[in-house]
Amino acid sequence: MLYHIEDLLNAWQQAPEDDWVLVVVSKVQGSAYRKPGAMMLIHAMGKSVGLVSGGCLEADLKRHSKKALQTQQAIHVCYDASDESDASYQLGCGGIVDLMLIPLCKENQFAHFAALSQALIQQGHCYYQLSLIEHNIPQEQVYSAVYCNQAEADTGEMGIQLSDFSRTGVLQGRKPWLIIPLRSRYRIAILGGGLDAQPVSQIAQGLGWNVTVVDSRTSYARSHDFQGAQVVKQSVDSLKEDFWRGLDAVFIMHHNLQLDANALVEVHRHGGSLRYLALLGPGHRRDKVLQLANIQRQSIKPFFSAPAGLALGGELPQSVALSILSECHGVLHGASLTALQEVMA
Repeated sequence: MLYHIEDLLNAWQQAPEDDWVLVVVSKVQGSAYRKPGAMMLIHAMGKSVGLVSGGCLEADLKRHSKKALQTQQAIHVCYDASDESDASYQLGCGGIVDLMLIPLCKENQFAHFAALSQALIQQGHCYYQLSLIEHNIPQEQVYSAVYCNQAEADTGEMGIQLSDFSRTGVLQGRKPWLIIPLRSRYRIAILGGGLDAQPVSQIAQGLGWNVTVVDSRTSYARSHDFQGAQVVKQSVDSLKEDFWRGLDAVFIMHHNLQLDANALVEVHRHGGSLRYLALLGPGHRRDKVLQLANIQRQSIKPFFSAPAGLALGGELPQSVALSILSECHGVLHGASLTALQEVMA
């Protein structure tokens, strides 16, 4: 799945001198598959990375991208699905989607893709500023910038208050600008590499997350069982401080009381940035692990799920993995556990 901003940056870095067009959702009215700030990259030869719809617009956008490259212009495109009598694209979502297509070239510093990549590698998050294109303009007139903190933004001319942009928004001024908050992939650690950890790793990677599996036991966490994940064959208490820095979620699943307790001690000691912590097993097992670790439940700072996961039904490893990752996904994205039919017409 090549949908994350890091996938776009990696594709561009493999051939930065080639002709690429950056496609950005700039505005949505009503319902749409992707929200403002969604991006994709289209190569002159037709290859694309990323997604700005459910697949219904991408083919037509490739046609528009050729026009942008031929005319050397950044162009504005609008798809209106609110008119049910218009069967041009049969979007079905009923919304209006505005997009801007920006050729990446030396004249516009390749939309500062190199700086954007460095910011995500070094800081893990940043704010991406782009000219808001509401009509076609020469490609060299597209402005972009990358900010990692408020001090950097204050050195510019825009007076950006980054705290105002928890989501993509428009900064009004003499010229309007699109401000897109971006972050690196979510990083999760699975402590315990048994059979039921395998679907957790697989599904998490399908979500585009970076996965590390830690288990020092000989018969566990074998590389061929966790393809695509980083496998660390050492005890949790021997992990260096760098391992814990920037982790978003941890899943403790050794199926061993003492190993789980040892892991909980280390997570409690080092996991200051964690937002989600899962511990397998029923409530009475959780209490035993806490007792062995000598940790009070109320002292655990991240969202602590034990028994881990949502009550989705099912008992096989894939069902358990889906249950835990669904809950984790909701926590990381700040979502409430609400049925979709209750929030969408």
